Amino acid sequence: MAAQFFNRIGQLGLGVAVLGGVVNSALYNVDGGHRAVIFDRFTGVQQEVVGEGTHFFIPWVQRPIIYDIRSQPRNVPVITGSKDLQNVNITLRILYRPIPDQLPKIYTILGQDYDERVLPSIAPEVLKAVVAQFDAGELITQREMVSQRVSEELTERAKQFGFILDDISLTHLTFGREFTQAVEMKQVAQQEAEKARFVVEKAEQQKLASIISAEGDASAAGLLAKAFGEAGDGLVELRRIEAAEDIAYQLSRSRGVAYLPGGQNTLLNLPASLAQ
Repeated sequence: MAAQFFNRIGQLGLGVAVLGGVVNSALYNVDGGHRAVIFDRFTGVQQEVVGEGTHFFIPWVQRPIIYDIRSQPRNVPVITGSKDLQNVNITLRILYRPIPDQLPKIYTILGQDYDERVLPSIAPEVLKAVVAQFDAGELITQREMVSQRVSEELTERAKQFGFILDDISLTHLTFGREFTQAVEMKQVAQQEAEKARFVVEKAEQQKLASIISAEGDASAAGLLAKAFGEAGDGLVELRRIEAAEDIAYQLSRSRGVAYLPGGQNTLLNLPASLAQ
């Protein structure tokens, strides 16, 4: 009796294990930020998108395809030409994600590697078309406008394939070596021109100052000549007397200076040591 009982327990346990294995094989998980599309061997891709959580499917008949619907980055380098035929190296950084409702269509048309199939195709095409509308100088001075146009046109193209571009930016923009050298030479020429202009302006200012000084001297000479003509030698005598008064005043304030009246050649009332 005991042997039969344990035999029944073993059979029951085996049945439970088999049942548990079957049930476990019919379960799949959809993590956060992901969605699933069910492929059925008889009906094809189901149009219903499965959300997050644990779900059942029919083994062998059905197969879940998991998609990450979070934003993912991608860099797309492009070599193109500007409006003035300059070579331009641009790197476009894109944040993209699929539209959840479009996942059945995406899987049917593009598969799971939809980004590898679409972005390397549409990004260079749009970028080349936009860059060709601007000169090399405009690509630098109007970079924000260029980025905005690329974003608008590329976003519109991406919607046709069922995914969204959250952000588009130009992270790298350089030109060919010849254009870079031409820009450097232009900058040097402009600096030399500014320096030459400064030298010319300085010379003109000095010339103007010399002319003004000469005009002032000529005007002063004319006024003196006019005064001499009107006052005669009296003005000269007056200036001589004023100068003599000023000299006498300065000498009177100086130490060690003696004043001798006219016609007297000796010092009076001096100590004997000084007289020697």
